[in-house]
Amino acid sequence: MKTPSTQKKTPATKTNSSTLLITHDKAKTKERQLAEISLSATTLNAVTAHTFTQFLGETDLGETIKVMREKTSKVNGGDLSELENTLTAQTVSLDAIFNQLARRASLNIGEHINAAETYMRLALKAQAQCARTIEVLAAMKNPPVVFAKQANISHGNQQVNNGTFDTNTHGRTHTGKIINQPNELLEANNGSEKMDGRAAQTAIPKDKAMATVAT
Repeated sequence: MKTPSTQKKTPATKTNSSTLLITHDKAKTKERQLAEISLSATTLNAVTAHTFTQFLGETDLGETIKVMREKTSKVNGGDLSELENTLTAQTVSLDAIFNQLARRASLNIGEHINAAETYMRLALKAQAQCARTIEVLAAMKNPPVVFAKQANISHGNQQVNNGTFDTNTHGRTHTGKIINQPNELLEANNGSEKMDGRAAQTAIPKDKAMATVAT
């Protein structure tokens, strides 16, 4: 005959889903580690998402933070597929909101004009946001190509900046000069007389040192 066991089984302790378990980092102080977690964008948004996602049941905060970190890591690695899925799903949701509000506006348009106007205004806001979401999604799938125009300065007048020193301001000033001058004959005597190609020229005497020794 078996005697009943007198030992009572200890019930498993149920952890609070809103409690975050933190593993202490020996390289940091407790205050430093708590500050980093509290100011982390991933943690803050995970807490917000945890608050608004209780319709499927009570979710664990620690697991929510882990999932949020996985999502951000994928985007940091260049994988934008989940963001595209989010925008696509939001487009469908916004379209459903628009149709629901438009239907309610049509039901009130005959008797309650103010309610009909309110519903229609909200419906058009949802429609505009839906269109904006589609634009962002299309830009992610097909990024726009930017063509830069290059200036061609190989022809025509060109400006040359010559640096001159200004003794009053003790700094350099730049003046522009347009180079587009016709060719002119060289001038002699410091510009007092111009060279004339038609005038008779004086023969240059022979150098005696270079004269022929014998004929």
